[in-house]
Amino acid sequence: MEYTFQWRPVMRQLPDLLEAGFMTLQVSILAMILGTVIGLALALVRMNAPWQVRWLATTWIEVARNTPALFQLFFFGFGLGAFGINLSPFVIVLSGLTFNTAGYLAENFRGGFQAIPDTQLKAARSLGMSASQSYIRIIIPQVFRIIYHPMTNQMVWVVLMSSLGMLVGFRELTGETQFFASRTFRIFEYFMVTAIIYYFIVKIILGLSKLIAWRLFRY
Repeated sequence: MEYTFQWRPVMRQLPDLLEAGFMTLQVSILAMILGTVIGLALALVRMNAPWQVRWLATTWIEVARNTPALFQLFFFGFGLGAFGINLSPFVIVLSGLTFNTAGYLAENFRGGFQAIPDTQLKAARSLGMSASQSYIRIIIPQVFRIIYHPMTNQMVWVVLMSSLGMLVGFRELTGETQFFASRTFRIFEYFMVTAIIYYFIVKIILGLSKLIAWRLFRY
């Protein structure tokens, strides 16, 4: 049985797919920003806080890194719903991606901190800087430089994993594609175009990453 390709329905819905792609990028960028801030805090807590507080950071990291991302998404979507906490699909996806990203980046940050000699912190303190000033002005900028490329990979991962949002009713790129494909039965055509859109989104992210790296690290 021969399959007849019909691209016209896909082309008619292309603006909607591009808008959904923008939604994917929006939730991914927000998750990456929040995940970076929380991941940095988790790394600092795990390294410096008393054990009474450290176990909270350790638990977050272990759960985020050792359970499926889909499980974490369902927890925010359906697990909290069992307790009467009902979140919108956007917030569910944002929460799930942020939770997962923070856990992974926390370990990247910890590795970055451990790669910096302790003498730098001691030298900063000897110059009269407080502990917070030493970290903010001396240590943390170097950590970001060390883990810059792993952070780029994490951003790509967040964009691709946002496709799981369709399972909780979020109309991002994959969810919108599934919606239109189920109405027109042009499964291959829709998902082929969607794959191309994902490809260009990732290539744009990698291109911007290289440009930023060249501007920040060329010296």
